[in-house]
Amino acid sequence: MPKRNRNKDGDDLPYALAVARRTLEATADGLIAVDDQDRIVSWNTKFLEMWGVPPDLIATRDAKRVRALISARLKDSANYLTRINEITGTTAKSFDLLELSDGKIIERYSEQISFDGSAVGRVWSYRDVTDRYQADLISVRLAAIVDNSDDAIVGKDLNSIITSWNQGAERIFGYTADEMIGTSIKRIIPPERQGEEDEILARLRRGERYDHFETVRVTKDGRRLDVSLTISPIRDASGKIIGASKIARDISDRKRTEAALREAQQIAEAVNAERGKLLESERAARTAAERASRTKDEFLATLSHELRTPLNAILGWATTLRTGGFRDQELVQGLEAIERNARVQGQIVDDLLDMSRIISGKVRLEVQRVDLPAVVAAAIETVRVSADAKGIRLQTVIDPLNVTISGDPNRLQQIFWNLLSNAIKFTPKAGRVQILLERVDSHVEVSVIDTGEGVSPDFLPSLFDRFRQADASPSRRHGGLGLGLSIVKHLVELHGGTVRAKSGGLGKGATFVVSLPLAVLHPPEDTQKRAHPQANVGDLPVLPVVFLQNVHVLVVDDEPDARSLLKVLLETAGAAVHLAHSADAALEFLLAHSVDILICDIGLPEVDGYTLIRRIRRLDNPDKSEVAAIALTAYARLEDRTEAIRAGFQNHLPKPVEPAELLTVVQSLTQPRSKQPADGPRESDV
Repeated sequence: MPKRNRNKDGDDLPYALAVARRTLEATADGLIAVDDQDRIVSWNTKFLEMWGVPPDLIATRDAKRVRALISARLKDSANYLTRINEITGTTAKSFDLLELSDGKIIERYSEQISFDGSAVGRVWSYRDVTDRYQADLISVRLAAIVDNSDDAIVGKDLNSIITSWNQGAERIFGYTADEMIGTSIKRIIPPERQGEEDEILARLRRGERYDHFETVRVTKDGRRLDVSLTISPIRDASGKIIGASKIARDISDRKRTEAALREAQQIAEAVNAERGKLLESERAARTAAERASRTKDEFLATLSHELRTPLNAILGWATTLRTGGFRDQELVQGLEAIERNARVQGQIVDDLLDMSRIISGKVRLEVQRVDLPAVVAAAIETVRVSADAKGIRLQTVIDPLNVTISGDPNRLQQIFWNLLSNAIKFTPKAGRVQILLERVDSHVEVSVIDTGEGVSPDFLPSLFDRFRQADASPSRRHGGLGLGLSIVKHLVELHGGTVRAKSGGLGKGATFVVSLPLAVLHPPEDTQKRAHPQANVGDLPVLPVVFLQNVHVLVVDDEPDARSLLKVLLETAGAAVHLAHSADAALEFLLAHSVDILICDIGLPEVDGYTLIRRIRRLDNPDKSEVAAIALTAYARLEDRTEAIRAGFQNHLPKPVEPAELLTVVQSLTQPRSKQPADGPRESDV
């Protein structure tokens, strides 16, 4: 072993210097020592490499030149040299950072060198901390991002204990970091969802992660929040899973928006569905309107035909009879044709009025106890002539038990007359019509069965609709307005019953069954009676040929033909008739002459019949103001009758009127009056 030189303390100096040099070279920092004369006394290889100092420069030991080299590589060279002077002038240690132009960060440390209590220089240490600095910077930035994130970012271990809690978590859940770190994450999980945490931990231990797991969490103030969770496992340096990081995003607004969108979508779907229904309804309404328009056009054409056909016979015979020269048989034939066709027209008008009352809900019944077999028998008699004319046999089977119901006899007879007339109309010659009447439990059923043309299955559901006919073409074989069965249905229902029809099809006949209860509730009473086909002159009292003798009648009508007809009719019964064409003329005559009864039209020009009778009733003279008065008018509705009675008329007779009915009413209103002829002409026209 070489001989070691020792100092006064016995140390081996060369050995110590060798160890110091080796230690200096082994350090990772760049080191340089400068004496108090600004000369470099020591350095290591790391310093030369760090700053790129060439060997020839370091060999000069000129600290100033080396500092100039270092300064050239710094981002802030001027401040570097100033700082060197500041540090050298102090005895304190120094620590700062140098930023190079290429972005590297160098940590600089310096300390004074003393010997025997005196300062002899300074040692400088340089360490490249670029990676650490950038990592710290990234950490700071990440921490800032975490703290400023709108999402809750939470760390926890595998026992669900919270290890970190950012400001976003504070904002969302309301708890501070101090309140939550060290406590269980289950604190913010609602009771019914506690099991979710166990499943989350199980998956984390398997190294799995959750992406956008939507669930519910609870805030400090008890609110329930919809959240979306992204949960990832945290591993240590060895790769072992030690916990989890959780990002929780408040999606309550999104959920509300989604719910609102779903609701809006449902509303839109409902609106679209409703729109579809409306469109379908509109199409159906349009189809119905078009059908109604066609039905109306068909009805008007039918009405025109049905009115013109009897009118043609009436006008034709009336014109022909005026020429004279006819035998008695031909005269009777013509008059019968006029009467028959006039009655047909009257029936058409009656059906139209009935349908008007039905549509407006103004049909009322005069209810009484009714012997139904008698009503059916009367209806049969009214159609017997028509049946005989076609050779149709009428067969009647009536339950022998007493069948009494509550109802309106006139309306009941109208029902069966309509059904029988239809059966005869659509049954060919030599056919058969059966009428069956039988009790069925608490009801009575009347069936009208024919062997006629039958009804097609397609038309059967529309059979009782108004204005509907199976054949509405101009070439149809049967007349009528298509109102009869609709009227039948309504009248039957007013009696608390039902009517139904059945048919095997075209050419197989038809059956109509009317079912009526044996006890019917009494509808409100109607003051208007209606004459039906059985009503004829024979139903009225038989009066003497001259029974209105000495009765003075004032007839007021603006139609000359109507005045003339009444004049002939009343004079035939012995009355003294005075004619007026207007209300003013009638009032003038009444004031000047004695009148027993007034027969007045309503639709007069300028002043109508209502106004005239009101003026008469207000007269001071009782002989004038209390004159008997009949409204004879084409206004034949129930409300027209009510208005006439309210205005002051004692009776209301609709046109056309049966002559015998008019004479009977006049006779009833003027008896027991019997006056001597008044002064002046027996007949007058004013």
